[in-house]
Amino acid sequence: MNKTISEAKEFIEATKAKIPSSDKVEAIVCSPALYLTELVKQTEGTDLKIAAQTMHYEESGAFTGEISPTALKSIGVEYAVIGHSERREYYNETDESVNKKTHAALQHDITPIVCIGETLEEREADKTNEVVGGQVEKALEGLSAEQVAKVILAYEPVWAIGTGKTATAQQANEVCTFIRNVVSEKVSAEAADAVRIQYGGSVKPANVDELLSESDIDGALVGGASLEADSFLALVEAGAK
Repeated sequence: MNKTISEAKEFIEATKAKIPSSDKVEAIVCSPALYLTELVKQTEGTDLKIAAQTMHYEESGAFTGEISPTALKSIGVEYAVIGHSERREYYNETDESVNKKTHAALQHDITPIVCIGETLEEREADKTNEVVGGQVEKALEGLSAEQVAKVILAYEPVWAIGTGKTATAQQANEVCTFIRNVVSEKVSAEAADAVRIQYGGSVKPANVDELLSESDIDGALVGGASLEADSFLALVEAGAK
């Protein structure tokens, strides 16, 4: 929940022409819903894409304040964040609703960025694999291998979001490797190879190279460090290396 519309448009203007080509990296700005229409128009013909921060699983109905996949698709939104830890913590997002939203996104040709991760208490209780594995299985339940290959999975340990704490590159990669193994076991080896796995949690220009050098980290889901144009571009350029 950042920026006014004018600030958001200034950010897009400062970055859209400087994004490396899409064959090197995918660069996506996850915008507040109020700005989606404007920012999609502003990025037309560029390699910068726009995502919604959440999405309902129904196409229409009595869900005041929610946004449907058909509405997002109608304005050109190509991605939607699903199950972010803050949505789970503050707005009653559940593994079941994450699964429904993932299905709905794919049915409407929207790429879901599905967030998964454990709390500090769960990590300290040695339940990381149990929690993360369960979230992955539930999120992908009922999807074909072809559909799973289109999903982006974002591992975001809750204890490392906005706290300044960061999982080491090795810790992050261990969990991302585990996630890929879960996909391989529950879906297929081909889907596991194809699925993109991001790490999110206090990622910044100073540590992004180390994180992206790991074997199973395909990208980054970035919060605070992506809010300024120069920092955002540094992160994107690291992904294009």
